[in-house]
Amino acid sequence: MTLDGTNTWVVDGWVVDPGPADAGHLERVASAAAPLRGIVLTHSHADHTEGASELGVEPVLPSDGDRVGPFSAIATPGHSADSVCLHYDRVLFTGDTVLGAGSVFIAPGEGSLSAYLESLEKLLALDLDALCPGHGPLVRDPAAKLREYRDHRLEREEKVITALASGARTRDDLLDHAWADVDLSASPMLRTAAAATLAAHLQKLAGEARLPDGVERDALTGPGLGGV
Repeated sequence: MTLDGTNTWVVDGWVVDPGPADAGHLERVASAAAPLRGIVLTHSHADHTEGASELGVEPVLPSDGDRVGPFSAIATPGHSADSVCLHYDRVLFTGDTVLGAGSVFIAPGEGSLSAYLESLEKLLALDLDALCPGHGPLVRDPAAKLREYRDHRLEREEKVITALASGARTRDDLLDHAWADVDLSASPMLRTAAAATLAAHLQKLAGEARLPDGVERDALTGPGLGGV
């Protein structure tokens, strides 16, 4: 679920998301950042933050509008309530708000699909040359990637709505209808992640008073998955 691992970025001696507490990785980070001026986080999940204590500098998790080192913080809740993107010139460090490949995990409870879609719209208003994600490769066409993310979520929502209209009310029935384009049997983790995403969609519809009666509770709550 972290693709090829967590990306750590270094700008003007500032470390963005030091990543896990891996000695070899942190040695390279310290060398690239020397002299180390500070550590700034995009959110509080362990795969982005663990290494901070090993670097000996207290990390900063900024709020919306904060200026930290060379970065301006933009609140982008959705993947987590505390997610921010870090704006530097015409580059945006996105943490887990936008990845270089695949889609972002929205965990029900901690995450919010409604907030996530609002965050994507906010980022679409920026004039950017590149996205530096928390996982996956550099994104050279930010506007196209952001539109892709928004449209993917809205298309999946339409499939969930269609499944509900057909009478599906259980988690398995909703997954089989709304994720018919994905082989969820390929991996137990894939089906679990889809079930969590389904719950996020259902919670969004419930918040908008668009959820029909009779949806089973386990579909609404989703499986328990730690923050990633």
